[in-house]
Amino acid sequence: MLMALDLAKEAAEDGEAPVGCVVINPDGKIIGCGRNRREKDKNATAHAEIEAITNACKSINDWRLTGCSLYVTLEPCPMCAGAIIMSRMEKVFYGAKDEITGSCGSVTNLFMENYGAKTQITGGLLTDSCTNLLKSFFAKVRDGKK
Repeated sequence: MLMALDLAKEAAEDGEAPVGCVVINPDGKIIGCGRNRREKDKNATAHAEIEAITNACKSINDWRLTGCSLYVTLEPCPMCAGAIIMSRMEKVFYGAKDEITGSCGSVTNLFMENYGAKTQITGGLLTDSCTNLLKSFFAKVRDGKK
């Protein structure tokens, strides 16, 4: 989770919403990393989770991430939750809750639906650090718009 937080800080330094993500294989090896790049790429799908999942799939040369775990600084949105489910990820660990688009229980819980794969969800990892980074970033954004 600390690496995901470092990636989130990199995103913030680049003017992106500070979200970072890491995918770990069953042996504990990092096989994929990602951070938000929506502004840079001008792409609505350039979320940290999508980038990390894409990199992980390339790393193991398979779309199935069975047995893998994903660590992300912000509760996944519906798009990312869908990608996590479709990649057959075993576990998700997230930091801050997302009261606007969170799909692990804050707004909805897509992981409770009857899909073929079941993903275990754990929230609250480094919550204060993840939340403070997000709040600080968006406070600066708001100040810049005044």
